Amino acid sequence: MQVNNRVHPSEEQMKGFFETGHDKPIYMLNMLKFKDKAEYADGRETDLSGQQAYALYGAEVAKLLVKHGGAPMFSANVDRLMLGEVEELWDAVAIAMYPSRQAMLDMISSEAYQAIAVHRSAGLAGQLNIETVDPNGMWLAQA
Repeated sequence: MQVNNRVHPSEEQMKGFFETGHDKPIYMLNMLKFKDKAEYADGRETDLSGQQAYALYGAEVAKLLVKHGGAPMFSANVDRLMLGEVEELWDAVAIAMYPSRQAMLDMISSEAYQAIAVHRSAGLAGQLNIETVDPNGMWLAQA
């Protein structure tokens, strides 16, 4: 298995988001790898670590999730690998719920999101985003 962390999705991956007929809630599993030191595209000087820059993004994106009908579900630092093997662990994981793909697209297309995305790009060395769908609906709400 080859694993390639990325900061932005490929064109093919984005095309999947625009497929019709998918209106169920999605849970996006984010596996995050941070830069040691934040690097802003505009060249600004910063003493922030990658994780600190991403935390600025995370605090604001949590508010946007709620505004777009979603919710932050879980986030934590990765401590160790319990099962399997990888060359390098991710630094943190987070799960966000969106009521639909369209809601996620609306959020990431918004001006408010674009204003905070600079912190995401500055802090991330790469990530995996895994879209999940509960085939029976909102099972977490039923628990």
